[in-house]
Amino acid sequence: MSDLLIHSMSEFSGLIMPALAAADAADIVEIGAEFGGMSALLADHCAARGGRLTSVDPSPKAEFVEWAAGRPEVRHVAKPSLDVLGDIECADAWVIDGDHNWYTVYHELKAIRARCREASKPVLAFLHDVNWPSGRRDMYYAPEQIPADYRHAHSFDAGAFPGHPQLVPNRGFRGMGHFAWATHEGGPRNGVLTAVEDFLAEALAEGEEYAFAEVPAVFGLGVLFAMDAPWSQAVAEIVVPYHDNALIRRLEENRLLNYLTVVDIQDRRAA
Repeated sequence: MSDLLIHSMSEFSGLIMPALAAADAADIVEIGAEFGGMSALLADHCAARGGRLTSVDPSPKAEFVEWAAGRPEVRHVAKPSLDVLGDIECADAWVIDGDHNWYTVYHELKAIRARCREASKPVLAFLHDVNWPSGRRDMYYAPEQIPADYRHAHSFDAGAFPGHPQLVPNRGFRGMGHFAWATHEGGPRNGVLTAVEDFLAEALAEGEEYAFAEVPAVFGLGVLFAMDAPWSQAVAEIVVPYHDNALIRRLEENRLLNYLTVVDIQDRRAA
């Protein structure tokens, strides 16, 4: 991804960190570290409260691995999230920015819910990429790790473009061989936001109510938390003013179209 485009979950630190403080979260599990931009903020938060940051990422950047080795309050688990969530200690909060597809996110949330039930802790989860392009379209770093029944037809070469349900050849937002997009947008079991909605519907059918706020900027931040948590009102006051804000959404759409215009120019020059 071009450095021209802000894309890190750390852009939401002005919301996430106050929400973590309001929930008095000391132990945090982070799924997906990459360079560790968000990890550093979370580690400082945990250290100040005598807690621990567990960062789950099978293949982060070298900069993160070196940094984590020097932070005693940070534990790096170099495995896929679905392989370890059933075994690691329950946390006070969960920061999810790993594989952006329905199967992974839906089962991450189910595992988190189960762990919190066992520990009698309310769920507080922050999820990145709940909006375009991953909100309604699966993205795969390793398609072979997704069971065939849940894996959509996909492409490592074609790109996603706003307003186009199908991928666009040699244009748009694309992985350049590093990741694949589902070839179609929308429909069942497709995308991060769809995974969240399916999880919420299932939980509600079983008598559990969760609040969900969606901040439509920088690919979308989702904040999911238990309605009956003692800190739920405090967290809601921080995040709900930004929920589905029409102005923020329009600004996000504009910045993505401008970015993709630059990508088009770069593609033409390269050709």
